[in-house]
Amino acid sequence: MSFAPQVKIPAIYMRGGTSKGVFFRLEDLPEVARKPGPARDALLLRVIGSPDPYGKHTDGMGGATSSTSKVVILSRSEREGHDVDYLFGQVSIDKPFIDWSGNCGNLSAAVGPCAIAMGLIDAARLPADGVATVRIWQANISKTIVAQVPMTAGTVQETGDFELDGVTFPAAEIAVEFMDPAAGDEDGGALFPTGQVVDDLEVPGVGTFKATMINAGIPTVFLEAKALGYTGTELQDDINGDPKALETFETIRAHASLRMGLISRLEEAAQRQHTPKIAFVAPPAAYTASSGKAVRAEEIDLLVRALSMGKLHHAMMGTAAVAIAAAAAVPGTLVNLAAGGGQPSAVRFGHPSGTLRVGAEARRQDGQWSISKAVMGRSARILMEGWVRVPGDAF
Repeated sequence: MSFAPQVKIPAIYMRGGTSKGVFFRLEDLPEVARKPGPARDALLLRVIGSPDPYGKHTDGMGGATSSTSKVVILSRSEREGHDVDYLFGQVSIDKPFIDWSGNCGNLSAAVGPCAIAMGLIDAARLPADGVATVRIWQANISKTIVAQVPMTAGTVQETGDFELDGVTFPAAEIAVEFMDPAAGDEDGGALFPTGQVVDDLEVPGVGTFKATMINAGIPTVFLEAKALGYTGTELQDDINGDPKALETFETIRAHASLRMGLISRLEEAAQRQHTPKIAFVAPPAAYTASSGKAVRAEEIDLLVRALSMGKLHHAMMGTAAVAIAAAAAVPGTLVNLAAGGGQPSAVRFGHPSGTLRVGAEARRQDGQWSISKAVMGRSARILMEGWVRVPGDAF
């Protein structure tokens, strides 16, 4: 019996923010995988090592968490005013599917540096020293992201002293701007899909909860920690070690998906795990982060804990951070109220790994709220580059 040999595909393995993933140039993929469809998904699933019933990704490049089971496809942009097109896939660990419904805010920080390393940006417009502005078209959600990438001696400056809670070592800071991050209708009315900054979300068999449902960065539903029996200082094991809690969160998320118009039937939520995100908020309180770092109440404006792909995130998803910034800037949302009200242009929130500062510009016009941009500091670093190999009959 003969078996197909392995196929070599150029790739870069890269960290962006508190996530990491495998990055490809579109033109380097096998021709059958250069367009959406089963062949592309099968190839990328095999690269990551999914589905893995053992939940370890031993036979692939994935890291067996939602933060480390990601793929990115980059290409030169033909869209006016943009340098690179960025397509993101969230790979399920134990199921054979890739969710293409949203962006990864953390890996957004890696797109600019990776595009430069891949030769997708014209060298003539890159400064030898200073900051390279890379305009990115986020293909999943049809939005613009602007990355400010530091350059030294003609190459990306990756090392530095910028510290990001949730990442062990310091690196160079990359400022990332998410332009007009509200999803949906271009008139801005879709920032709050229900038309309200706070709704009563009825979840049969579970309860009725005050909820802020927002489309900014990524569709997100925010709940009050106290309504769920939490303080907002919980760490990963407090939630992920409680199967009943995870089931409850998923049930709430499914009903919020329906209420936000992201799905038409409740059953569809199981195939849309990447969006919406679900998070809970609370006023500032002191706690000890997962690293052992003490976070003081006076250092932060509020507490936020968020789930990704059915588990509490070890830090904070970049796209959810955009949603936090946007919701905090709009008076009356649960996020805004937890942060003390008003209309802050930036907040620092506490998450399981420490703290993060994010900002957003909100404006109200004709009775509707919109967000012109959200900004945060991230870092990125190439971990390895070369080729990934997959069995030739995997796709």
